Amino acid sequence: MGEQFATVDEYIASFPAEVQPVLERVRGELHGAAPSSIETISYGMPTMMLDGRRLAYFAGWRRHVALYAVPPMRDDLERQLAPYRGDKGTLSFPYSEPVPYGLIRRLADDLVRLRRRVSG
Repeated sequence: MGEQFATVDEYIASFPAEVQPVLERVRGELHGAAPSSIETISYGMPTMMLDGRRLAYFAGWRRHVALYAVPPMRDDLERQLAPYRGDKGTLSFPYSEPVPYGLIRRLADDLVRLRRRVSG
């Protein structure tokens, strides 16, 4: 991931064909929760911005797709995220298992609510 990309489309296109749909779907779940979000590249990763602030980063890796800077969430959602939770707000979803897109969408919905509460 040492390359710099100008757009999220370029970033996703740099991955193997079997990984691209996973990244597109994660992107879609984030956009579904925040249709007015703006995409950018920050720290070499696709970044969704909402109301001028970062909503989430996502990145593809050899064996997993990850979301970054995810704060602790409400108890029931956090319990579902726990198997994917790593250090410093990282969530890793291995390609070897079905990616829980519904869970990612629920997370994105809650991140939007949190962001709006902080910004509002």
